[in-house]
Amino acid sequence: MSTDIVQIDIYSDVVCPWCYVGKRRLERALSQLKGTITAQVVWKPFQLNPTMPKEGMDRTDYLEAKFGSLDAFHRIEGPVIDAGSTEQIAFAFDRIAITPNTFLAHRLIWYAAQQNCQDAVVDSLFKGYFEEGANIGSATTLVQLAERAGLNAASFLRSEDGTAEVKAEEATGHRLGIRAVPYFVLNHAYGISGAQPADRFVAALQKIASQQPTSPTNQR
Repeated sequence: MSTDIVQIDIYSDVVCPWCYVGKRRLERALSQLKGTITAQVVWKPFQLNPTMPKEGMDRTDYLEAKFGSLDAFHRIEGPVIDAGSTEQIAFAFDRIAITPNTFLAHRLIWYAAQQNCQDAVVDSLFKGYFEEGANIGSATTLVQLAERAGLNAASFLRSEDGTAEVKAEEATGHRLGIRAVPYFVLNHAYGISGAQPADRFVAALQKIASQQPTSPTNQR
């Protein structure tokens, strides 16, 4: 049986709840296409708060500054929680004490790609932040979350490795005109913005696959 291979670059930030939802919806789509399409998923950095202090910011102060008040935030979190519930994500926003600077987390995600465990690390970071309230701006916390995904990242996070690469990848996203995440780029050509329903991903992946010439590289 032939299997089409589709490259999926996902521009995302690990403090974006819709990115977590989008991950789950894409996974459902790929599960439906199992045996016909194989996805090569690569997570790309996109900081929603690039000027955030390295130590992060008190969550309440951040929400009040961004949304005007906690009440305003609570009014918009309902749809996110509902979408999460549908995707078996137990959002626990009340557990989050710090809104972090995510650059270090993006460096870890870059490193995880080099170690062939990027998706597992991304999943651990999302779960740690949104379901457990982990401070993913802390190197100590990132080491622990990476270990849950089977990655020893302690020495890496003490280095500056990946800094230039992450900055370059983020710049590429901005050059593509990406202004909001999640943003999915299929085969470097077809863009999908937002945490779309699984059937939208299925249709897009099937369309992309149908346009690819059959070759030895996509035969199993």
